[in-house]
Amino acid sequence: MTFENGIIHALKFNGDGSATELKGQDISDTVHSDDLAWVHFDARDPSSGDWIEKEVDYLDRIIIDALLAEETRPRFVEHENGVLLILRGMNFNENERHEDMVSIRIWADEHRIITLQRRQLKATKDIAEKLTEGKGPKDAADFLVQISSRLFDRMEPVLSELDEKLDDLEELIMEDPDGAHRQKITEIRKKAIVFRRYIAPQKDVMMSLRTVEQDWISSNHRRRIQESLDRVTRFVEDLDAARERAQIIKDELANALADKMTKN
Repeated sequence: MTFENGIIHALKFNGDGSATELKGQDISDTVHSDDLAWVHFDARDPSSGDWIEKEVDYLDRIIIDALLAEETRPRFVEHENGVLLILRGMNFNENERHEDMVSIRIWADEHRIITLQRRQLKATKDIAEKLTEGKGPKDAADFLVQISSRLFDRMEPVLSELDEKLDDLEELIMEDPDGAHRQKITEIRKKAIVFRRYIAPQKDVMMSLRTVEQDWISSNHRRRIQESLDRVTRFVEDLDAARERAQIIKDELANALADKMTKN
């Protein structure tokens, strides 16, 4: 549910994995205090931009524009004592395709986390639920670790399914080559290309986050960020392999059909 100013939820971190819900003036007060507040917006609501420009006006214009942009690509920007991350997660919204990946725009510093989304994203719901249960992130760096990990968790089964579909197609072609399989191969290859377009830049984002010099990001956080970096690197390698494999299977199908025609 969206509140006033496009706010989906506003939470004050208690430092022990739990959070306290904020409403009304308490949101603004906490954002301007040394307590850590997370305010999550529906970027489709025009008033969300007004709130951000008023309450976090210390941000550079480039950062604000990136948070509010309609179209985004994964990126990383360091500004003074904070960082901007734009990441993408799998699209699990009804009647939409997984490869139409959903962006999450994040500003984080030691005392504030501002996030925006234009479509529903399960990762942010996960974090909010974990905070309600007292099992969520304890600080801003922990939030960045957990949100990126959640995004990548949900990528893995979708990308594994893509690979399994290639296995099935390869087996079908070996048993009974049929020209109808060409379309399926093309669709899988196209998905791999689209996924790679959005996932590959996230490798650079995680690499930049791991090496950024911010005092509130500890060595332990960096180790956990490295784990996410390793995962997204593997995803990119798997997608490259899937594209090449789809082309090889397509060539195998063409050869099998040519042999079949010759025999006939």
